[in-house]
Amino acid sequence: MHNENGKRCLWILLLGALVLTALVASATTLVPLSFQELTRQATSIVRVRCLGTHSLRADGEIWTDTRFEILQTEKTDAYGSDQLQNAAPSRAERTVGRDAGSAKNATITLRQLGGSIDGVRAHVEDVPQFHAGEEVYLFLWRRAGVPYRVLGWAQGTFRVARDVGTGVARVTQDSAVASFHADTRQFQTKGVRNLSLSAFQEKLSGALAASAQ
Repeated sequence: MHNENGKRCLWILLLGALVLTALVASATTLVPLSFQELTRQATSIVRVRCLGTHSLRADGEIWTDTRFEILQTEKTDAYGSDQLQNAAPSRAERTVGRDAGSAKNATITLRQLGGSIDGVRAHVEDVPQFHAGEEVYLFLWRRAGVPYRVLGWAQGTFRVARDVGTGVARVTQDSAVASFHADTRQFQTKGVRNLSLSAFQEKLSGALAASAQ
């Protein structure tokens, strides 16, 4: 009798472990999104410059806060500007007659799982990491009253790289993959890879116009 109860408990524990594994896997699986889908689903699309990062512990996990200066807003957030900091001059600045054109650009802060504290590093696959000074297009998503996250993580991250010699800027999506097809004997790219800045901006404008219809 005790043996049967023990076997039953083992089966229940095994089943529970399988269910938990399935839930964790589904929670971390990212659905592939096309450029048009990213544009349509994004709450906001911004061109930003990373100002810096800071790792911290919260809820027993290591997180990283990344602060960005907004250089350009391509898609305005329908939920408002409550996630923006330094969005306008303060009352004191207006009182002393500070010129509106000299106001600081608005900033946003993103908190993402993973980071490094005291030699302990936590890494989450597909969560983008940023470095001070780099320029990025971010496709952001949120609900009302909820902080931003990067839509699709790597899929919603488009980095701007400038040639040191020419200054020409090109854009590459973090999730872009180049693969060689034996049939055509050519490389094919999924996602945005090494696209000129002007071509990327044209592509984005077209996607925004299509999503607005």
